[in-house]
Amino acid sequence: MSKDWSKIYKKYKGLWVALSDDEVTVVGSGKTLKEAMDQSQKKGFHSPIFSRVPATLDAYVGSL
Repeated sequence: MSKDWSKIYKKYKGLWVALSDDEVTVVGSGKTLKEAMDQSQKKGFHSPIFSRVPATLDAYVGSL
């Protein structure tokens, strides 16, 4: 099943996020992976899913 990350993108674009097991709840964020990790650990999440939210959403069509 796909996840709707549109709200995450709007709020956290350009940042690192730490997500809970449901893959949509942000438990930490920051400009660096370490900042996101520190925030999530302070909240008791020791094994979150980390992802970098892109600053822009660019389409790419490849061709040879």
